[in-house]
Amino acid sequence: MKPLQLRIGLLGLGTVGGGVAEFVITRAERVTRLFDCHLELARALVRDRTKPRPVEIPSSVLTTDPQDVLGDPTIDVVVEVMGGEEPALTYMGAALQAGKHLVTANKEVMAKHGRRLLELAAQHNVDVYYEASVGGGLPLIGPFKRDFVANHISSVRAIINGTTNYILTRMSQEGIDFRDALAEAQRLGYAEADPFNDISGLDAAYKLAILSSLAFHTEVTPDQIYHQGIDTLTARDFRYARELGYAIKLLAIAREHPSGIEARVHPTLVPHQQLLSEVNGVYNAVEIEGDLVGQVLLYGRGAGRFPTASAVAGDLIDLARNIRKGVNNRTQARIEAGNRVLSIQELDTRYYFRLTVSDEPGVLAEIATVFGSLAISIAAFIQQESDSERRTAEIVLLTHRAREASVQEAVRRLRVLPRVREIGSLLRIEDGRSDRDA
Repeated sequence: MKPLQLRIGLLGLGTVGGGVAEFVITRAERVTRLFDCHLELARALVRDRTKPRPVEIPSSVLTTDPQDVLGDPTIDVVVEVMGGEEPALTYMGAALQAGKHLVTANKEVMAKHGRRLLELAAQHNVDVYYEASVGGGLPLIGPFKRDFVANHISSVRAIINGTTNYILTRMSQEGIDFRDALAEAQRLGYAEADPFNDISGLDAAYKLAILSSLAFHTEVTPDQIYHQGIDTLTARDFRYARELGYAIKLLAIAREHPSGIEARVHPTLVPHQQLLSEVNGVYNAVEIEGDLVGQVLLYGRGAGRFPTASAVAGDLIDLARNIRKGVNNRTQARIEAGNRVLSIQELDTRYYFRLTVSDEPGVLAEIATVFGSLAISIAAFIQQESDSERRTAEIVLLTHRAREASVQEAVRRLRVLPRVREIGSLLRIEDGRSDRDA
């Protein structure tokens, strides 16, 4: 029997696209031998055909016209690695309508429009594969669709942005400030020239929307997820957190509650005894809690040329095997009606405050009065530094569990107190328990 021929149209030949092209070209013989399918790079959409590439690609394969990919009836599968919402979404929809299978690494499109694309694929009897959209080379989509499908998933907690995790690791271990850590990440190629999506938490929110939808069979969109960035953190916060027994991580958290789905992304104090506190550098980790499987931690490089290309290549091989067997990958769990995504104002958790106050008697009593009037209980109080010239002191407060809405009201009241000079940081503390387990 002749190997299955799978002709590939590649949309984008940047960092990830170059890795995919290199895999297809250099490992074609091995793939044919092991999986009885021949992958062929038929066309690749680029902006500049003359640009040097890390792998040699025949000039006849390169094109600047998307219709050379989307309108070619001999192309079986379109691989989209352009990134961004448009024109990627338009091209992906056109590929499916033309009866082509789709493999994508686009977390933004899948987070915002994944359900519509999957429905469009079913209408045209083709498949959508998107393992590379979350976690790069870290397998996540497949396990949620197959390995954990018998479980009732109660929570997902994740470090799913390698750029921010690298920055936070450097700030923690070396005591450098945010701007220096970001510049270093950009110099090493871990951060984009425009790092907004990463440092704002938006990238992690896209990924959490995809994982939450799979875990809880509920459509969760990025605009429903609270996200907060890392740019207000200082080296002092890391020093204080370490003294108190915590690491600071940009954590993506999703939990199912009787009243709805909790989904949020923000810098978080994580106790040192928890495994997520030890995930450093550009590595990602996703912790899943299921009723049958218990707690599972998936760990690895979450981004980059070859890890992401690995996930795309795996999808291509899986697609080829399914085509040969005459089966499809379109089975999706039903979306459960009635589940809502909870507002961040409904959150109950513990909090870390760093305040700069006048260094004089009675200040703590004023703060305690504000907290007490809102039923916020102070668990610990530490005076960290004093400035004799400015006559100020820096204090750190940890609270017991409190309602987010009450904490935000406390912030508003503290800001108008004359002797509270600055609210330097307000961070949530993650102890691993359901935030509604009192």
